[in-house]
Amino acid sequence: MKLILAIVSNDDSQNVTTLLTKENYSVTRLATTGGFLKAGNTTIIVGTETENVDNVIELIGQESKKRVEVVPSSASYDLGRFASFPVEVEVGGATIFVLDVEQFLKL
Repeated sequence: MKLILAIVSNDDSQNVTTLLTKENYSVTRLATTGGFLKAGNTTIIVGTETENVDNVIELIGQESKKRVEVVPSSASYDLGRFASFPVEVEVGGATIFVLDVEQFLKL
């Protein structure tokens, strides 16, 4: 048995969980926040048999694509002056961890 933790963008999380649920996987969603952009993410938790791991990863990948967004950035100049300018940043995609599960209980 495996535990899959997938961190996806909030923009993709609904589509990912809908697809996984449609394919009969049990899904738990946790609201999380990324460190770099302070953007909202969702951590999706799926417990499944070892032989299903590749399928779950493929399904997550179908609905969580990387894309480029323009976000505001600021630079500090002398005497505490700041200037804001747009910066292109790659967002989306998924970060996936697959962990061994020693025991699974549903009480």
